[in-house]
Amino acid sequence: MTNVCSAGLDIGFASLDYVQIGILGIVQGITELLPISSTAHMRIIPAVMGWHDPGSAFSAAMQLAALAAVVSYFWRDVTAVTSGSIRAWKQRDFNAPMFRLAVAIILATIPIGIAGLALSHVLNSCGSPLRSLSVIGYSCLGMAALLALAELACRHRRTVEQMRLRDALIVGIAQVGALIPGVSRSGSTLTAALLLNFKREEAARFSFLLGLPAIALAGLKELAVLLHAHIPLQAWSLLLFGLVVASVSAFCAIWGLMKFLERFSTWPFIVYRAVLGVFLLVAVSKGLLQ
Repeated sequence: MTNVCSAGLDIGFASLDYVQIGILGIVQGITELLPISSTAHMRIIPAVMGWHDPGSAFSAAMQLAALAAVVSYFWRDVTAVTSGSIRAWKQRDFNAPMFRLAVAIILATIPIGIAGLALSHVLNSCGSPLRSLSVIGYSCLGMAALLALAELACRHRRTVEQMRLRDALIVGIAQVGALIPGVSRSGSTLTAALLLNFKREEAARFSFLLGLPAIALAGLKELAVLLHAHIPLQAWSLLLFGLVVASVSAFCAIWGLMKFLERFSTWPFIVYRAVLGVFLLVAVSKGLLQ
């Protein structure tokens, strides 16, 4: 069996086969962009199936699949923000909507960038306590309660174009919670945006656009860490395969979520998270899962 640690880095995915990586890629792609926590499912599926934990390095690197899916689905938004910001900068029109949105995304990315660097040694280390199933269970329950509160309190009136810098900073601070396995990046940012009275589909849209820098930075940083760790060639092959599978499933997840939120609330996700949290805590307490 392949050693699951390399230079102190958790590379449990290197001990899995292509079928297992394919299954995890599908799960990662779907759950990364739904408000149900991809990290939680990357721990739960292997635990239930009796596989090695693929490790936080796998989860972080696989975020590049989500990046590809978000850019593809929101291509018009990405190009509009990019071209609009450049044009506004040249014209010194700093009140232009696209320029303000770009600044909001950058501002909201700063908190998780700082926190991610500060906690990277804890998050990515072998046997990190933050990846325990108990922590994930409590996180699922906590986020279920917060998302339920957001649904009950939200007036669903605002759009992304009405985003203020203060709103962006609040959502950005909420995004830091995603560093805790079980919280979910999309879940934390969606919850914060709903509490700020954004429409559900607009909250999801900003959540995805906001996630682009954070996802790109986390994924690229993890790839750099893996390069310096000199992991086996077989591990790179597994990772690439997982990225391809996850990209396709992530695109499908975005499409499904956006269509869903146009017509329905987030209550199904709230119930799912609550049930999942209870299941994990009971299973761990009874010794059914380690």
